[in-house]
Amino acid sequence: MKNMILPVLLAAGLVSACTTDPYTGQQKVSNTAIGVGGGAALGALGGLIVGKTTGADTRKAVLIGAGIGAIGGGGVGLYQDNQEAKLRAELQNTGVSVSRVGNDIVLNMPSNITFNSGSADLKAQFFRVLNSVALVLKEYNKTLVNVSGHTDSDGSDQFNQQLSERRGVNVAQYLVQQGTDSRRYYVVGYGEERPIASNASAAGKEQNRRVEIRLSPLT
Repeated sequence: MKNMILPVLLAAGLVSACTTDPYTGQQKVSNTAIGVGGGAALGALGGLIVGKTTGADTRKAVLIGAGIGAIGGGGVGLYQDNQEAKLRAELQNTGVSVSRVGNDIVLNMPSNITFNSGSADLKAQFFRVLNSVALVLKEYNKTLVNVSGHTDSDGSDQFNQQLSERRGVNVAQYLVQQGTDSRRYYVVGYGEERPIASNASAAGKEQNRRVEIRLSPLT
């Protein structure tokens, strides 16, 4: 059952929560939703539970309290235009698609460069891609980073749910290791819930096994 709370193991232990999904704005029982907080080193990452407040609002308050100012309304479009252009330049010919959804930027990272089937271990060639993303995120530090993991329909619902969570967490942890601020992150696994292609073919399944990073301006 996909709407049951399922645990993810982080350095701080097992966490689960009721959250408002920053992708849809809807309140729901977490799939599991995890705000990645704590130290910058991988081993120091703890689980910051995103409770009944939205992940975006929680992060905004924390970041502004730390002296990272929000973007003024008139500057949001230009900020995201510049960030999008930098991402397109850095990720050219990597296999990662960069798209714009309103004021958000979405990076779609397909399975052929991210993970082997059934695995949450980052592929060797994926490190270079994430290094490029981290470079841009450090420059554009007024950006909230929403990482979502996805799978195809092979395997049980529970296995796919937990696999998608581990993939999302591993991507976020690696980006934090490269010097990005852990307080900017929201990580969620959707399992097989959100296919972008048919699971009836091998090609479709390959498209559905992915990680998406949605970048939202801090406003």
